[in-house]
Amino acid sequence: MSGPLAGVKVVDCSAYITGPFATMMLADQGAEVLKVEPIGIGDVMRHLGTSRGGISTIFAGCNRSKRSLALDLRDERGLEILKRLVAEADVFVQNFRPGVADRLGFGEEALRGVRPDLIYVSISAFGPRGPWSGKPAFDHVLQAAAGVAAVQADLETGEPSFVRNAMVDKLTALTAAQAVAAALFHRERTGEGQHLEISMLASAVHFLWPDGMGRDTLLGEGVTLRPPLSDGYRMVAVKDGHVAIAAITQEQVHGLMRAVGRPEFVEDERFSSVNALLTHLDEFQAETSAAAADLTVAELIASLEREDVPAAPVLAPADVSDHPQVKASEVVEEVEHPVMGPMRRPRPPVRFSRSPAAVSRHTPVLGEHGDEVLEALGFSAAEREDLHAKGVVG
Repeated sequence: MSGPLAGVKVVDCSAYITGPFATMMLADQGAEVLKVEPIGIGDVMRHLGTSRGGISTIFAGCNRSKRSLALDLRDERGLEILKRLVAEADVFVQNFRPGVADRLGFGEEALRGVRPDLIYVSISAFGPRGPWSGKPAFDHVLQAAAGVAAVQADLETGEPSFVRNAMVDKLTALTAAQAVAAALFHRERTGEGQHLEISMLASAVHFLWPDGMGRDTLLGEGVTLRPPLSDGYRMVAVKDGHVAIAAITQEQVHGLMRAVGRPEFVEDERFSSVNALLTHLDEFQAETSAAAADLTVAELIASLEREDVPAAPVLAPADVSDHPQVKASEVVEEVEHPVMGPMRRPRPPVRFSRSPAAVSRHTPVLGEHGDEVLEALGFSAAEREDLHAKGVVG
């Protein structure tokens, strides 16, 4: 293994997206991650969405660089195997509802008994306390509860809308991965393990807050309200597609006016200053959109680039991988999976100059590394065969 987390061992009992996406990032950065899955179907995400060879693309996108062990944790022998794995691990991750891991015998107290300095990670929808602590939830339910759907509301109708992507799952995964790295650093200095309680609700509110909650931050009198930054998010329809434009500074706004062929707007009182523009934002957007409507995507992008205005074409997902910038930056790579066949996948997004991150393993088949893991724990061939025969190990 290479990467900044080389030598760190993680036992991952999480499922769906939040926990697996977090541990995948740790694995790409060099950690040795063992995914422990239920016997039979394994992580349910293996079977949801586009697939080939019995593995879905969403599962592959959250579980590369890991090994897989299929284990019956309701069996005493399965639980004992888990504890032996944790005794050699640095980090344990689970995303059951609060209290479930304790009832099944692998809560924090039980596992700290076999590894006192363990980093124990609990990810849940709403956290371990409060009236909703035991409620189940998935991404769009959290988008509703955290205010994301309201922030995404249609500017004209006020109708709330979801981000049509597992945003809360993945931002919580980013939160978890960063927290694990911080906890490992703390342990390196102090020798102390600790319990990380990570709430999807808290992660989403924290993520949304700086710009999404700007009008709800200041309390009391004397507050000057301004439109949120998101009001300036604009997509311009042109002859052959759409262009996203982010004209924020006065210079960029003036550049946009010139790029769409309306230099006279620079002297227009409605748009002559930032405050005036905010007051007449709808008019400005309508005027510039109408002016750009007869251009092509290439023409508008070229004009905006000459004026140094931030802009990009609105690319379909199928076009992203082939975009010249994505190719030049080597954002996506093409590989051959032993079961899924030829496929694309994103490279780790951070380039470490001294300890490079990398995809170290293909996405595992369910239980692919069972015998390898058991042998490393000291189980004989006969013992392994017995565990398989009795359904303790898949």
